[in-house]
Order: sequence, then structure tokens, then C-alpha cells
Amino acid sequence: MEKSSLFSAVMVFVSLILGLASAHINGLGEQSLSKIAIYKATLALSESSSIKAHPSLLGLANEDTEWVRVKLRNHEPSAGDWVGVFSPATFNSSSCKPVNPKDQTPYICSAPIKYKFVRNFDQQYLKTGRAFLRFQLINQRADFSFALFTGGLSNPKLVAVSNHISFANPKAPLYPRLAQGKSWNEMTVTWTSGYNINEAVPFVMWGLKGEIQTLSPAGTLTFNRGSMCGSPAQTVGWRDPGFIHTSFLKDLWPNSEYTYRMGHLLNNGLRIWSKLYSFKSSPYPGQDSLQRVVIFGDMGKAERDGSNEYSNYQPGSLNTTDQLIRDLQNIDIVFHIGDISYANGYISQWDQFTSQVEPIASAVPYMIGSGNHERDWPNSGSFYDGIDSGGECGVLAETMFYVPSENRAKFWYSTDYGMFHFCIADSEHDWREGSEQYRFIEQCFASADRQKQPWLIFAAHRVLGYSSDKYYAAEGSFAEPMARQSLQKLWQKYKVDLAFYGHVHNYERTCPIYQEQCVNTERSHYSGPVSGTIHVVAGGAGCHLSAFSRETPKWSLYRDYDWGFVKLTAFNHSSLLFEYKRSRDGKVYDSFTIARDYKDVLACVHDGCEPTTRRS
Repeated sequence: MEKSSLFSAVMVFVSLILGLASAHINGLGEQSLSKIAIYKATLALSESSSIKAHPSLLGLANEDTEWVRVKLRNHEPSAGDWVGVFSPATFNSSSCKPVNPKDQTPYICSAPIKYKFVRNFDQQYLKTGRAFLRFQLINQRADFSFALFTGGLSNPKLVAVSNHISFANPKAPLYPRLAQGKSWNEMTVTWTSGYNINEAVPFVMWGLKGEIQTLSPAGTLTFNRGSMCGSPAQTVGWRDPGFIHTSFLKDLWPNSEYTYRMGHLLNNGLRIWSKLYSFKSSPYPGQDSLQRVVIFGDMGKAERDGSNEYSNYQPGSLNTTDQLIRDLQNIDIVFHIGDISYANGYISQWDQFTSQVEPIASAVPYMIGSGNHERDWPNSGSFYDGIDSGGECGVLAETMFYVPSENRAKFWYSTDYGMFHFCIADSEHDWREGSEQYRFIEQCFASADRQKQPWLIFAAHRVLGYSSDKYYAAEGSFAEPMARQSLQKLWQKYKVDLAFYGHVHNYERTCPIYQEQCVNTERSHYSGPVSGTIHVVAGGAGCHLSAFSRETPKWSLYRDYDWGFVKLTAFNHSSLLFEYKRSRDGKVYDSFTIARDYKDVLACVHDGCEPTTRRS
């Protein structure tokens, strides 16, 4: 056995002796890494088994993603053998806090960041005991090692540990995420690095393409294990998130192309740079021009190297990501309305997600909403007392991405884009009449200048409107309980054009509807007064699909059990195109148009105008 492997094995053995087994939450079984009972791992090292990885140094040309070749041999190969990728490379329990002193040992400190079953990638393995695997690694601010286990995921036995792999600059600034600022002419850039403010000053160099560039400072945030609300985020799912930086690029010229790159000024005067990126600034509010918006929920992530293949948790996520990348020249802004990464407390997965969407989020504003898999945890202040966040309780989403809210712990906000006015709600906080969020929603609707911004859009993660998902149908509510009872008068009063939701992993579009009744018989073209709001479930961006009820309600005009996303195209103040596209081929499967003038928005409809009196 090589010295590096022997050293790693010894460190693991120490961790097995000293560690405590208490960190795994049952009930999050769909999360791929939660299937691994890593706390049950035992030591079964053998001189006749080995695992080696090459190359050992990555990113020599400033790459942030590289492929690694892994060669292994096992003297007793079995169908349950698997390889886990660990980062940091030495996965011991020295930094783990005991959760329950009565828990039994042994215990490995942290879950792997990804894994593969050997036989699925080398069919000769069971005969020869030898295999070659390929893994894709991204820069995650620490080194890596590969570990060969036997015994399957539920009873893992550690057979061999590889040499360590690292990136040339593990602290490099990476994975920029653009977002609208609090004013239309402000863009924010958020990124991740390994540099704390005591060793480097973060900034963005930016400016109009081809012109003199300027520097803008950035703020720095991070969090620690104590910020998490429970396990696995506090225990086997914990991984140091590095440092999250946000810079505000202000006083942008409308419709202009800007270039930017993130930087860090080290204490010794050296500057560390990211790659060069570009974006187009927002149009002036009310500007009459072509404007294109993409909306979806529940995308998540997947591994391009086939890792975590048995989870099948977000099987459509790469298709959606790749379709958006292909059409990026025809997209101006993206709204991902909840269930972002599905990390569920396995914090390494947020790096994986931000890497996956970097081609999109670095070029157009990537606006997010809060979902149950970001926020929900018992006694944490969320409206629902579930455990879907895996102990993250909103901390990761609120830190990793910027939204222009007044209080990012309350993830509701408004933002403008040209002729669109967006009101983004947080379904994981109380939205009912009389609540703080209800007052925000009404104020957001009321603030829309429909002469300048005729297209008023509402969005939330959970279905607060209409869905014929089989579970909602079985409950008889066809939505979250109490949802539209509280909000439908606001939608009607302020003549909301479209309301979008995720949470249900499919696509569904209703007729223009008010109080559960269709108020327009058209299916493909709408014109005249806004007599009801069209509700759309667009939660099929990647996660496993949700079945519909057997019977189709009269208000449901189109249902699709497939992965996809919605695209809105505003041609001018009176013409809007709606398209639903499947992720597998990028083709349009449902569409309609709206033709409406300002006088139609002003027109009184049922419950859509204040009572008036006639003066004699």
C-alpha cells in the first residue's frame, strides 16, 4: 500500500474509533447521499485492494471543472462495491461534535460528495476485480480522495483509500450568480471563494464592453455548523461553504452589454481573477422592446459523470439546464421558484448546483424563490413544520443567492423587468390575510404601473392557486389549504395576468379563473379585460414527476407529465406569448397569446373595481 493511502487509512481508522453515530436523518431517503449509512462504516482495509486517482493536480490552466481517472482493484469484488468521493480528502471525525453521547461507534464524520457503484461502469469488474472509472470534479475549496467500499450503501466496509487530488488554486473565485438589485438599473454579482476578508479583499472589475472598467467592492458572508437547524446539515452533511461575496453594480445604462470578472486582492498585493463574463443590463421600466422570461421550479442537480445513479432524484435537471444554455441568447431573465438544489442538508451539493447553472446565472439574472427543500424545519419559524430542508432552514438559499427583499430571511420580494412587474411570494411563510406577507403582496400588486408595465406576474413555490395533482385532488383542495381563499380577491382586484407555482412536479395550465370558475372560454388567445387570472404549475424542471388526478377538472386546460419550463415573450405593451417547452427536446407543447390594451386593464370586472357612486 502506498504511504499516502496508508496514512489516509490510518486517519479513517482513528475516526472510526473516536466518532459517534447519530447524524443521519431517516425520512430524507430520496436525497441520493442520504441513502448511504456512512455512520455505520467499518474498516476492512486489505493490502491486496487499492484505488488510485490521476491526475493529482487539477486546474493548472485555471479550469474549475476537470475529469479524473480512477483505477481500482479488489481481491473480493461484489455487486455492492462502490466508490465514494470525499472532500476534504481526510474524512475523519476530529471536527465532528457529538450529538448524542449514547450513540454507538464506529462513525465516519462526513458523507461523500458523490458515489458510483463499480459494476455499473465496468461490466468486467465482478470477473476481474479490476475497474477504471471516470469522475468529474469541480473546484470546491478543498482536496479530494476516493474510497472503495464493499457491503453496499446500507452496510459499508472501507476497503481502500486513494491518493489525494487537489486544484491548483482551491480558493479561486467561482460560479457567479447574477440577480436584479433593488432598482432596475442595478445588477448584483454573487460568487463563492475560499478567501476570507482577513486574507483578501473581494471586488468586481466591470464596465461597458470595450470601455474603461471600474472596481466595485463586495460584501462577504459565510455561516458555520451552528447556523444549521438540524441533521444532516449539522452532522454528516456538513461541509465548509467557503465565503459568499456580493457586489452591487449600480447606475447601469439600459440595454447595454457589460463585461465583468470577480477578483480578490491578497495581502501581498497579488490579484486573483476569475474568468471574464458578460451580461446585458435591464431595460428601462416600461420600455417597449422584446423581453423574454423563463420560469420554472423544482429543478435540482444531477451529475454529468453518472454519479449517484440510483437516486433518480432529479432526472430531468440536466436536460432543462442544457436547453436553457442552448437558448441563452433568447433569454433575458430566469425565475427558479423554489426547490433549488435539493441539497437537503448535504451542503456540498450547493457547489454542485451553482457550477451546473453557471453558464446561465453568470449571463442573465437568476432570481430564486424559497421552497420547502430550502426552508422547512420544525420550530424554525417556517409555516410548515416539515424536515424537507435537511436542517438548512433557509440559511443556504439566503446566503448563496441574492434577492432584492427587505429581509432575506423573509424571502418575498418584487422586481421589475421592462414591461413586467413580478411579485414573488414565500410560500414557506404565512401568506394569509392579515399577515405581514399578505400586506406585502397587496402592496406589490398595487405598486404596478400597468400603463408602463402591463404584465403583472405572481409566483410562489407551493401551489396557492390551482393544481390537479393527485394528492391535492385527494384532499379535495386542488391547492394548499387556505391558499386561494386568502389571495384570490387580490389577484382579481389587481388584475394579475399570470400566477406561477412549483412544488408539484409536472405542468398544468388553467383557464382564466376566479372563485373556481372559468371566466373565459378561449384556450389559445385571450383579449379584452382581465376577468380572471391564469394559473400555471411549472414544477417539472427536473425532479421526479408527480402524477395527476384521474379526472381532469373543468378549469384545467392542459396537463403534461414530463419535464419542462415556461417562457414568456413580451413583444410590446399589448402582446404577450406564453410557451411551455419540454426539456427533452426544447419543443413547444402548449402555448397561447394575450392581446390587451391599457383600457382593458382599467375596465371593471367582477370584484375588480372599487365600488362607486353616481353623482346626480
